[in-house]
Amino acid sequence: MKTVKDLKIDKKVVLIRCDFNVPIKNKKIMDDTRIVESLETIRYCIKKKAKVVLFSHLGRIKEKKDLAKNTLEPIAKRLSELLNQEVIFINETRGKKLEDAVKNLKEGEVLCVENTRYEDLDGKKESTNDQELGAYWASLGDYFINDAFGTIHRAHASNVGIASHLESAVGFLIEKELKALSSLNRPKKPFVVILGGAKVHDKIGVIEKLVLKADYLLIGGGMAFTFLQSEGYQIGNSLIDYDSLDFCHEILKKYPEKILLPLDFRVSKEFNNKAKSRVVDITEIEDDEMGLDIGPKTIKIYEQYLKDAKTVLWNGPLGVYEFTKYRKSTEEILKYLVDENISTILGGGDTTSAATSLNLKDKVTHASTGGGATLEYLEGKKLPGLEAIK
Repeated sequence: MKTVKDLKIDKKVVLIRCDFNVPIKNKKIMDDTRIVESLETIRYCIKKKAKVVLFSHLGRIKEKKDLAKNTLEPIAKRLSELLNQEVIFINETRGKKLEDAVKNLKEGEVLCVENTRYEDLDGKKESTNDQELGAYWASLGDYFINDAFGTIHRAHASNVGIASHLESAVGFLIEKELKALSSLNRPKKPFVVILGGAKVHDKIGVIEKLVLKADYLLIGGGMAFTFLQSEGYQIGNSLIDYDSLDFCHEILKKYPEKILLPLDFRVSKEFNNKAKSRVVDITEIEDDEMGLDIGPKTIKIYEQYLKDAKTVLWNGPLGVYEFTKYRKSTEEILKYLVDENISTILGGGDTTSAATSLNLKDKVTHASTGGGATLEYLEGKKLPGLEAIK
């Protein structure tokens, strides 16, 4: 795979697709992990005296009111602070203002283009990889670097579209992500997989692949209830993925010794952070209760299975992580893995966010910046953003 080091970018205009899709509330960045992860490639290009043009999406743009809340202006300001130099922000995705700004860039300067998904307002040109748009963006530069692992499984105008018209390579972040994930092709054993999150349907392909490689799959999150219901347990008002019941039943029947399900939960009658909750065994969930986190008994059992692991892959939180009341299992097991110095790869999304909030991200072996991309890589699917560069 060609990397940024293989391109002669000195004093050239280099277009970099980053992943600045970070949580923002009231124009304040809540977690800048993805911005920080992009810095190595940007700094390398600056050092080479390249003229750097950054592209990224942020959120979804379905109607005009989505534009203001999803502007990349706060990102550009944060980048200016992190790079210790001004990042020029252009609040347009095409036109003379953008073209002139790129032409006027000096060596080592950085420019940030407005949210690429602004182009989705008129015919979803970004998300459907509009050929004209990809060609237009490519015309602004000499080389293209894809360093947005979080969107590498999508064919968008700002990755596949640009790469179709310019000599391209991956940045240091994607290189690091692929190296970490490729280690799971032959993981050191025992190999234990922790799977959480909401729906089984999103992870069927991954479960089918990983159950062949892993010694154990530890199931948590909302998806646990679909497995439990498929076995005849009464789960009250808990989340269920009806379309995946047959799959859960069949795979449990096929691999009964490999797949572990929770024995207890913290439950509540309301889906919020303030309502009363209690810990119950799986057989004690009332009809009007829902499970929102795995319980202490399950945590201890899962830790026993993790104790001797040489490799752990974890995708998806074990409880409703957006509520502080239901973070305990995710946080306790994260701390356990770090304290026991167990080689751990976090598969992006909320799992990586949890590690960041606990200041543990730098203590695990690898924390991915892309949950969806990680899952598709592990399924063995071709990643369009990568194929365009290959």
